[in-house]
Amino acid sequence: MRTQRKCENCGTVFTVRSGNQRYCSEQCAEQAKQNRKKRRNDFINAVEPLIDLQNQEYLSFSKAALLMGCTRQYVYKLVAQGRLRASRLSARMSLIRRVDIEALLMQCPYERVLPVTRPSKTTSKPRKEAATDNTPMEYYTSEEVMAKFKIGQGWLYTCAKRYHIRTCKIAGRIYFNRPDVDAHFGIAVDTSHITDWLTTAEAEQQFGMKASAIRAYAYRHNIPTKKENGVAYYSKSHLEELRRPDLVSDDRYCTVEETAEKYGLSKANLHHIVKVKGIRKVKVGVRNLLLREDVERVMAERAASGL
Repeated sequence: MRTQRKCENCGTVFTVRSGNQRYCSEQCAEQAKQNRKKRRNDFINAVEPLIDLQNQEYLSFSKAALLMGCTRQYVYKLVAQGRLRASRLSARMSLIRRVDIEALLMQCPYERVLPVTRPSKTTSKPRKEAATDNTPMEYYTSEEVMAKFKIGQGWLYTCAKRYHIRTCKIAGRIYFNRPDVDAHFGIAVDTSHITDWLTTAEAEQQFGMKASAIRAYAYRHNIPTKKENGVAYYSKSHLEELRRPDLVSDDRYCTVEETAEKYGLSKANLHHIVKVKGIRKVKVGVRNLLLREDVERVMAERAASGL
């Protein structure tokens, strides 16, 4: 009776013709060979950048993120917070020294995180901070937390469990430690003086941006935000100050796309003309607005010279 074996590529059960046969057909054998080659190439492509980084003293943000095993956005965050030093060589080039990364890691040694002890079911009074501290702890009820920070009950319980907010249970009601709640849900920027807010949908409609772009733009430019009942709000005045809708609708300015289409120029050629001829421009977000008066003057000179 011939031996039957399961194909290592497709999983089909087949009758073995020889003792070392591993695949049911030549097609499966060839496909398995290609898969092994692909895995080997993927491994080499993943390891080669790390090998190259071992001999580099100065790293870009992308390479620093690869070396640290984090995202490039987190490296930007460390630099913005002043925890990691970077040298800005030009508008598009910034470098980080390897020794600065090692110094950052030396300043932040690993600390053992102990699990938070929860009050027992028989506890009827809020526990104290420590055995030697007789200061009574202050607590919020769940209704007070939801009303003050505009969050739902489900999100409150989720954050309390995830971020170890201390709680106690008295007469069947759960109370949340006031300092822990204020530290987690409190806002870092005073928004009491801001009166005009835009939801994400309103900001999308007014500024023509996607929701992901609005979130990234608000984070990059430190635009005050708040979240109430699961809805994010952005400061209207801060967005308008950066996006300048008054200039976008001003007839004295024109966009690069509009100018290139009107005079039959490519964007690269138009950017060269703007730089050489000194056409005044204003940067609004990622777009450049050109002063229409300068554009018309320069284009008239080019037409007169036969260009």
